[in-house]
Amino acid sequence: MINPKEWLEFGQKFHGHKCPAMPLGLRAGAAAMNALGVDRATDGHILAILDLGENHCATCFADGIQVITGCTFGKGNIKRTHKGKWAVTLVDKKRGMAVRVTPKAEAMAANKKSAFFADYREKGIPASLVPPEISEPLVEKVMTQPDEAILIVSDLFAYDHRDARHSFDSFVCDECGEMVVMQYGRVKGEKKICMDCAS
Repeated sequence: MINPKEWLEFGQKFHGHKCPAMPLGLRAGAAAMNALGVDRATDGHILAILDLGENHCATCFADGIQVITGCTFGKGNIKRTHKGKWAVTLVDKKRGMAVRVTPKAEAMAANKKSAFFADYREKGIPASLVPPEISEPLVEKVMTQPDEAILIVSDLFAYDHRDARHSFDSFVCDECGEMVVMQYGRVKGEKKICMDCAS
């Protein structure tokens, strides 16, 4: 069983500030891993699909997911759907099974009514400048509530996921001298160039 409390300190260092959304990602990711029966990703055997969008509150949720699941942008095993929701679908690619975990709406709404959001974040104050006496009780609340109080964990379901093979082919752009993955290259006259130099 994955214990999210064991990842909180590292998660906060990785994330850079204390807030309720990153720990909520830890909790959701741990619940998904435990439901699927998978270990933290060392390679790409699991995939995290986040329904987060851009430019909305609590996208810090993604860092909690990355920390606990080991699904990272560097490994290429985490993706966004840009749906503007706080949900993760975790896929065990070897077994073709998945689970979807969402924070309960009432838990999210309660966090948004807190001083952390109302008195600081909604007024444009960065999360790193919120006093600890405001942020730490929220973090504690997220980390100590039972899963069933804050999360909805779906039943396991079949998920067919086929990875494209990673490309190792590359070239040096004839104009800027930077390394470019072949499939992103362009041709300009007799030159092989990158997208930047093509525009």
